[in-house]
Amino acid sequence: MELIYGTDQDFESLTKEGYVLVDFFANWCGPCKMLGPILEELSNQRDDVKIVKIDIDENEETPRKFGVMSIPTLILFKDGKEVSKQVGLLSKTDLINWIEESKN
Repeated sequence: MELIYGTDQDFESLTKEGYVLVDFFANWCGPCKMLGPILEELSNQRDDVKIVKIDIDENEETPRKFGVMSIPTLILFKDGKEVSKQVGLLSKTDLINWIEESKN
């Protein structure tokens, strides 16, 4: 599944069905840049989780709504509801483990 770049306007429609991992990021953020390729790889390997990236500089409403204070912030949603939140850079292994633990 391809990475999706979301906006404040389409956020609800992107997260309303199934598991959706949202990455709140900024282009100037070093850890966000390091996380990017990991999420890209993960999106190509998994069909059970949609990955949506939200640029906090271009979309201020959604990060504010979910209390994003630091980036990267990852929030896992199931059918539009927040399931789990993780702040900071994760390795691919830690990211996969967090997703699996959060889904149970």
